Amino acid sequence: MLSIIQAAGWPIWPLILASIIALALIIERFISLKPSRIYSPSVVDEAIKVSHRGVPGPDTVNQLAQHSTVGEVLAAGWRALNSNPQCSPEEMRAALQAAGRSAAHKLERFLPALATIASAAPLLGLLGTVIGMIEIFGSQAPAGSLAGGNPAKLAHGISVALYNTAFGLIVAIPALIFWRYFRARVDGYVLALELAAERFSHHLEPLCKGSKR
Repeated sequence: MLSIIQAAGWPIWPLILASIIALALIIERFISLKPSRIYSPSVVDEAIKVSHRGVPGPDTVNQLAQHSTVGEVLAAGWRALNSNPQCSPEEMRAALQAAGRSAAHKLERFLPALATIASAAPLLGLLGTVIGMIEIFGSQAPAGSLAGGNPAKLAHGISVALYNTAFGLIVAIPALIFWRYFRARVDGYVLALELAAERFSHHLEPLCKGSKR
Protein backbone atom coordinates (compact mmCIF):
# COMPACT_ATOMS: atom_id res chain seq x y z
CA MET A 1 0.00 0.00 0.00
CA LEU A 2 2.79 2.40 0.85
CA SER A 3 4.48 1.68 -2.48
CA ILE A 4 1.23 2.39 -4.33
CA ILE A 5 0.84 5.69 -2.48
CA GLN A 6 4.41 6.66 -3.27
CA ALA A 7 4.01 5.67 -6.93
CA ALA A 8 0.74 7.57 -7.31
CA GLY A 9 2.51 10.82 -6.54
CA TRP A 10 1.52 13.90 -4.58
CA PRO A 11 -2.08 14.16 -5.92
CA ILE A 12 -3.09 11.18 -3.77
CA TRP A 13 -2.23 12.96 -0.52
CA PRO A 14 -5.28 15.28 -0.62
CA LEU A 15 -7.39 12.15 -1.08
CA ILE A 16 -5.78 10.52 1.95
CA LEU A 17 -6.48 13.65 3.98
CA ALA A 18 -10.09 13.69 2.73
CA SER A 19 -10.52 10.03 3.68
CA ILE A 20 -9.28 10.70 7.22
CA ILE A 21 -11.60 13.68 7.60
CA ALA A 22 -14.55 11.72 6.21
CA LEU A 23 -13.93 8.85 8.63
CA ALA A 24 -13.72 11.25 11.57
CA LEU A 25 -16.98 12.96 10.53
CA ILE A 26 -18.77 9.63 10.12
CA ILE A 27 -17.71 8.46 13.59
CA GLU A 28 -18.66 11.81 15.14
CA ARG A 29 -22.11 11.78 13.51
CA PHE A 30 -22.77 8.21 14.63
CA ILE A 31 -22.06 9.25 18.20
CA SER A 32 -23.92 12.57 18.08
CA LEU A 33 -27.03 11.22 16.32
CA LYS A 34 -27.76 8.42 18.75
CA PRO A 35 -31.53 8.24 19.42
CA SER A 36 -30.94 8.56 23.16
CA ARG A 37 -29.22 11.92 22.59
CA ILE A 38 -31.91 13.34 20.31
CA TYR A 39 -35.45 12.14 20.90
CA SER A 40 -37.44 10.01 23.30
CA PRO A 41 -41.27 10.03 23.44
CA SER A 42 -41.12 9.47 27.20
CA VAL A 43 -39.39 12.84 27.63
CA VAL A 44 -42.34 14.63 26.04
CA ASP A 45 -44.83 12.75 28.20
CA GLU A 46 -42.83 13.47 31.34
CA ALA A 47 -42.51 17.17 30.51
CA ILE A 48 -46.27 17.42 30.01
CA LYS A 49 -46.90 15.59 33.28
CA VAL A 50 -44.51 17.80 35.26
CA SER A 51 -46.06 21.02 33.94
CA HIS A 52 -49.67 19.86 34.21
CA ARG A 53 -50.50 22.40 36.90
CA GLY A 54 -47.83 24.99 36.32
CA VAL A 55 -44.40 25.76 34.92
CA PRO A 56 -41.60 24.16 36.98
CA GLY A 57 -38.65 26.04 38.41
CA PRO A 58 -35.30 26.77 36.73
CA ASP A 59 -33.64 23.62 38.09
CA THR A 60 -36.19 21.35 36.44
CA VAL A 61 -36.01 23.40 33.24
CA ASN A 62 -32.23 23.07 33.09
CA GLN A 63 -32.45 19.35 33.82
CA LEU A 64 -34.84 18.89 30.91
CA ALA A 65 -32.66 20.97 28.57
CA GLN A 66 -29.59 18.86 29.37
CA HIS A 67 -31.38 15.55 28.88
CA SER A 68 -31.56 15.48 25.07
CA THR A 69 -32.22 17.61 22.02
CA VAL A 70 -35.98 17.31 22.35
CA GLY A 71 -35.63 18.32 26.00
CA GLU A 72 -33.68 21.40 24.92
CA VAL A 73 -36.51 22.37 22.56
CA LEU A 74 -39.27 21.81 25.12
CA ALA A 75 -37.35 23.67 27.82
CA ALA A 76 -37.49 26.77 25.61
CA GLY A 77 -41.26 26.86 26.11
CA TRP A 78 -40.88 26.70 29.87
CA ARG A 79 -38.20 29.40 29.82
CA ALA A 80 -40.45 31.68 27.78
CA LEU A 81 -43.18 31.39 30.42
CA ASN A 82 -40.78 31.82 33.33
CA SER A 83 -39.05 34.86 31.85
CA ASN A 84 -42.32 36.58 30.87
CA PRO A 85 -45.31 35.95 33.16
CA GLN A 86 -47.55 37.67 30.60
CA CYS A 87 -46.28 35.53 27.74
CA SER A 88 -48.79 35.00 24.96
CA PRO A 89 -49.25 31.70 23.10
CA GLU A 90 -47.68 33.26 20.03
CA GLU A 91 -44.55 34.26 21.94
CA MET A 92 -44.32 30.81 23.51
CA ARG A 93 -44.61 29.14 20.10
CA ALA A 94 -41.98 31.52 18.69
CA ALA A 95 -39.58 30.43 21.44
CA LEU A 96 -40.22 26.77 20.64
CA GLN A 97 -39.72 27.39 16.93
CA ALA A 98 -36.45 29.25 17.51
CA ALA A 99 -35.18 26.40 19.69
CA GLY A 100 -36.28 23.92 17.03
CA ARG A 101 -34.37 25.74 14.30
CA SER A 102 -31.27 25.83 16.49
CA ALA A 103 -31.61 22.11 17.20
CA ALA A 104 -32.04 21.31 13.50
CA HIS A 105 -28.90 23.30 12.70
CA LYS A 106 -26.93 21.29 15.28
CA LEU A 107 -28.25 18.02 13.88
CA GLU A 108 -27.04 18.99 10.39
CA ARG A 109 -23.58 19.84 11.68
CA PHE A 110 -20.74 18.48 9.50
CA LEU A 111 -23.14 16.99 6.93
CA PRO A 112 -22.25 19.65 4.31
CA ALA A 113 -18.57 18.82 4.82
CA LEU A 114 -19.25 15.11 4.30
CA ALA A 115 -21.26 15.89 1.15
CA THR A 116 -18.41 18.07 -0.14
CA ILE A 117 -15.92 15.23 0.33
CA ALA A 118 -18.27 12.84 -1.49
CA SER A 119 -18.47 15.27 -4.42
CA ALA A 120 -14.84 16.38 -4.51
CA ALA A 121 -13.07 13.03 -4.03
CA PRO A 122 -13.75 11.71 -7.58
CA LEU A 123 -12.58 15.02 -9.02
CA LEU A 124 -9.40 14.90 -6.95
CA GLY A 125 -8.82 11.36 -8.19
CA LEU A 126 -9.36 12.43 -11.78
CA LEU A 127 -6.99 15.36 -11.30
CA GLY A 128 -4.32 13.00 -10.04
CA THR A 129 -4.84 10.70 -12.99
CA VAL A 130 -4.57 13.55 -15.50
CA ILE A 131 -1.43 14.88 -13.86
CA GLY A 132 0.07 11.40 -13.85
CA MET A 133 -0.79 10.86 -17.53
CA ILE A 134 0.79 14.16 -18.46
CA GLU A 135 3.98 13.24 -16.66
CA ILE A 136 4.00 9.73 -18.17
CA PHE A 137 3.54 10.80 -21.77
CA GLY A 138 5.98 13.65 -21.31
CA SER A 139 8.66 11.27 -20.12
CA GLN A 140 7.95 8.75 -22.91
CA ALA A 141 8.59 11.13 -25.81
CA PRO A 142 12.27 12.06 -26.26
CA ALA A 143 12.97 15.63 -27.12
CA GLY A 144 12.59 16.22 -30.86
CA SER A 145 11.30 12.71 -31.56
CA LEU A 146 7.85 11.11 -31.86
CA ALA A 147 9.20 7.58 -31.52
CA GLY A 148 10.85 5.68 -28.77
CA GLY A 149 9.85 5.04 -25.22
CA ASN A 150 9.36 1.95 -23.14
CA PRO A 151 5.88 0.35 -23.59
CA ALA A 152 6.20 -1.61 -20.33
CA LYS A 153 7.06 1.55 -18.43
CA LEU A 154 4.18 3.33 -20.15
CA ALA A 155 1.70 0.62 -19.13
CA HIS A 156 2.98 0.62 -15.58
CA GLY A 157 2.76 4.39 -15.42
CA ILE A 158 -0.85 4.37 -16.65
CA SER A 159 -1.85 1.79 -14.05
CA VAL A 160 -0.22 3.86 -11.33
CA ALA A 161 -1.98 7.01 -12.53
CA LEU A 162 -5.32 5.21 -12.38
CA TYR A 163 -4.76 4.50 -8.69
CA ASN A 164 -5.77 8.10 -8.09
CA THR A 165 -9.14 7.60 -9.75
CA ALA A 166 -9.71 4.33 -7.92
CA PHE A 167 -8.79 5.86 -4.57
CA GLY A 168 -11.03 8.85 -5.26
CA LEU A 169 -13.99 6.52 -5.80
CA ILE A 170 -13.08 4.49 -2.71
CA VAL A 171 -13.31 7.68 -0.67
CA ALA A 172 -16.36 9.13 -2.40
CA ILE A 173 -18.71 6.13 -2.42
CA PRO A 174 -18.77 5.49 1.38
CA ALA A 175 -18.91 9.24 2.05
CA LEU A 176 -21.95 9.56 -0.21
CA ILE A 177 -23.68 6.53 1.35
CA PHE A 178 -23.17 7.78 4.90
CA TRP A 179 -24.16 11.33 3.96
CA ARG A 180 -27.50 10.08 2.61
CA TYR A 181 -27.96 7.87 5.66
CA PHE A 182 -27.32 10.71 8.09
CA ARG A 183 -29.44 13.08 5.99
CA ALA A 184 -32.41 10.73 6.23
CA ARG A 185 -31.88 10.26 9.97
CA VAL A 186 -31.70 14.02 10.57
CA ASP A 187 -34.88 14.59 8.55
CA GLY A 188 -36.66 12.03 10.70
CA TYR A 189 -35.42 13.66 13.89
CA VAL A 190 -36.47 17.12 12.72
CA LEU A 191 -39.98 15.89 11.96
CA ALA A 192 -40.21 14.22 15.39
CA LEU A 193 -39.02 17.43 17.08
CA GLU A 194 -41.60 19.50 15.20
CA LEU A 195 -44.43 17.18 16.24
CA ALA A 196 -43.23 17.16 19.85
CA ALA A 197 -43.00 20.96 19.93
CA GLU A 198 -46.48 21.29 18.44
CA ARG A 199 -47.93 18.91 21.02
CA PHE A 200 -46.13 20.69 23.84
CA SER A 201 -47.28 24.12 22.68
CA HIS A 202 -50.92 23.01 22.84
CA HIS A 203 -50.28 21.80 26.39
CA LEU A 204 -48.68 25.10 27.46
CA GLU A 205 -51.31 27.39 25.93
CA PRO A 206 -53.56 27.37 29.03
CA LEU A 207 -50.56 28.39 31.13
CA CYS A 208 -49.94 31.50 29.04
CA LYS A 209 -51.36 34.43 31.04
CA GLY A 210 -51.33 36.49 27.89
CA SER A 211 -53.91 34.17 26.33
CA LYS A 212 -56.98 35.75 24.86
CA ARG A 213 -59.98 34.14 26.52
